[in-house]
Amino acid sequence: MGVEVETRDCIAVTDPDLDEMAAMGTAFDVARFTKAKEDWVLCTRARLDGKLNGVMFATLERIGGTPCVLIGLLSVKRTAKRDAVLKGLTAEAYHRALMAFPDEDVVVGTRMISADAWESFKSLSDIIPRPGHRAVGEERAWGRRLAKRFGVDPMYDEQSFVVKSAGQTGFLDHVSLKPEKITEEVTLLFSGVKADRGGALIVHGWTMAENLVKLGKR
Repeated sequence: MGVEVETRDCIAVTDPDLDEMAAMGTAFDVARFTKAKEDWVLCTRARLDGKLNGVMFATLERIGGTPCVLIGLLSVKRTAKRDAVLKGLTAEAYHRALMAFPDEDVVVGTRMISADAWESFKSLSDIIPRPGHRAVGEERAWGRRLAKRFGVDPMYDEQSFVVKSAGQTGFLDHVSLKPEKITEEVTLLFSGVKADRGGALIVHGWTMAENLVKLGKR
């Protein structure tokens, strides 16, 4: 059986649901999942054989008129099938975006604390920051907008896209199955992230309208 995903409004998430999320044994505890429920609009859960293997808290909104998918918190259980779970969660986000913003280009933004999470954005284009690319004004402006939306702008450095501290109220929590394939260049993007101090990297990328049709297809 493949990954089964279900999305509901965060207001419908119950205390037993939160306990089940914490029982996955990932980077987040009940308190962190509870805060995500309060901060975001949609909760997507991914199951394998009926067991919870991943969860995502997100919202679809417009920032300055631009359609956005904001992933506030995403967490995947450490199993041999975690790549499939990650793909199921992100595909659901793209499907929701396709329904909400047909025929529009969409920006996807989140926080990451390690290069393992980078593969979640591999289907996007114009990822910022990215190896070998010097961000320009509008790209840096998006970093500032997302930092403000995530509520971490006082700790945010727009030159490095790094939240120096207290930036981990939520992030994309995924451990790669193939860490040997993570390039040194990608790893260097996270060199300034002090995860032990609550640091994070704000990352965004784009999916063009024609690509969103493919990514969000069921």
